[in-house]
Amino acid sequence: MGTVLDSVGKLIAAYLSKEVPGYEPFTPSDPEHLRGVIEPGDVLLVEGNNRISGIIKYLTQSTWSHAALYVGPVEGAEEPNGEPHVLIEANIGEGVTSAPLSKYFPYHTRVCRPVGLSHEDRTTVCRYAINRIGFGYDTKNIIDLMRFLFPVPVPQRWRRRMIAIGSGDPTKIICSALIAQAFDAVRYPILPKITKAGSRAARREILHIRDSSLYMPRDFDISPYFEVVKPTIVHGFDYTALHWSDKQKPLEEVAASFGVFPETFSSPPLVPEAIDEEAPAEISAAEVTAETAQPAEMVERITDLEHLRLLKKLAA
Repeated sequence: MGTVLDSVGKLIAAYLSKEVPGYEPFTPSDPEHLRGVIEPGDVLLVEGNNRISGIIKYLTQSTWSHAALYVGPVEGAEEPNGEPHVLIEANIGEGVTSAPLSKYFPYHTRVCRPVGLSHEDRTTVCRYAINRIGFGYDTKNIIDLMRFLFPVPVPQRWRRRMIAIGSGDPTKIICSALIAQAFDAVRYPILPKITKAGSRAARREILHIRDSSLYMPRDFDISPYFEVVKPTIVHGFDYTALHWSDKQKPLEEVAASFGVFPETFSSPPLVPEAIDEEAPAEISAAEVTAETAQPAEMVERITDLEHLRLLKKLAA
């Protein structure tokens, strides 16, 4: 009977792991920025495009359907082209495996970083995940797999529990249990249950670690203890360097002279201009006085003669 269940479970897992055609991510990751930002201990959330991804996104009401742990280069694991495997993940039908970072370049991803995690605990988390490579998927969990083939409306308060129904293996794949157990090894919180002490005098919060089978990929995104790291802006972002296909960037001389409120007149410069020695010298004030003095005297003489003539006429 167990062999039959295993065979049926593998067939269902193969069906659920097939990719849905026509997938196009809204914002694919930037490979260069992602490589330069991600660090060991970071959780990489992925928006998958297979059948099980759609089910997980429905049950969790989230964009993220898969989670992988970045541990750095895994010894002895690399691609045929020499690219090292740096991710530890658990996939339906495959179990716990390692993968290169380029596997998720075409997908919409998000980096979640544990805040304040020490170097020793970070190493422990990564080593815990690496030591689980080779763990298989619990194909005997037919209840979960068969239920996903017949999607029905599920109340929101039951969706999280439905993912864990019938799970007998603590490393259940679709619940991000592997990563949750790795952080539980160093008692790092993700979304702990919080209860308050009954005493009013000593009211304090007590944290309880949730069962690993109840965790989902989105929990790392909404956790108050994980920081969302966006590779495109973490090292600075210059929006003026972007090139838009629908509008050409204006030339520098055009952009420099453009103003929202153009002036209709030009104001005089505040700094005096330098004297040009090669230009012809201007006329001095003394020369102007000498040239204009003679016409002024002539005007005065003419005025006096006319005045004398008038006096003679009046006397006569």
